[in-house]
Order: sequence, then structure tokens, then C-alpha cells
Amino acid sequence: MRRILTEAGAILIAATVLGGCATSKDKLLPQGDHTMRDVWSQEAGGSAGGGQPAHQLLDARQGLRRPLTEADVQGMPVTNAAYTRTAANEIYRQFHRLPNPDLVMYVFPHLAGSDPVPVPGYTTVFALYQRVPYAMPGERLEVY
Repeated sequence: MRRILTEAGAILIAATVLGGCATSKDKLLPQGDHTMRDVWSQEAGGSAGGGQPAHQLLDARQGLRRPLTEADVQGMPVTNAAYTRTAANEIYRQFHRLPNPDLVMYVFPHLAGSDPVPVPGYTTVFALYQRVPYAMPGERLEVY
């Protein structure tokens, strides 16, 4: 009984796969009368032949563009200097270190090891934070 169900399932799967391969491309994806250029021109506001609406769109874009003024040309080197790498700004730190205070700890005399060995009391210094904290650019300006 189990073998019959297995064979019937295999035949059903094979028929489904072969039926899917028999579908034509044109039936599944109909072509239509418009080319991609026609769709693009229509959605961009023009006609397929590049008629009047396409020129209106181009004129509107030209109106948004403006020529550089003399002040823009004069101020360009100063503006671009902030983004240019030089020897002077290479050594400038953008991410300043934040203070990492030292903590002083006294260790009392104790016994240590598998054979209890006396260890005298001592003082040690360690940083409060495990990692060195950094500030974001412009977050902390004072130098220390």
C-alpha cells in the first residue's frame, strides 16, 4: 500500500513539473504594444517621439540649475580645504581621547598559591575603563 502511494506521488509530481514546462512564454508574459522607450518617455513626462512635454521637462530642469557666482568661485578653495588631506590636518585628531581616571587600590597582605605563601601588602594603579574612551568629532574641545 505504501509503495502505491509513493509511486502515485512521484507520478503526480512529474506531471506537475512537465505541465509547468509546457506553458508558453507569450501566454505567461504577454508582450503588449509598448516598448521600454515608450514607457520611459511616457513616465518621464514626454511623448515617445520626444515632443513638447519632453522639452518642458528639460526647460524646468535648466531653470533649477544656476551658474556659479564670483563669490562661489572665490570661496571654493576655502570650502574644499576642509576636505583636503594635508600634513597639517593629518596630525589633527578628530576623535579626542576622553579622560580615563586612574584608580589607586591597596591590596592587603594575604596568602597566595597552592602552598600558602605570604604576600606583603602593596598599592597598585589601574585605569577606571578597560578601553580608552574617545569622543565624537566636535563633542569635546578642551585639550588635556
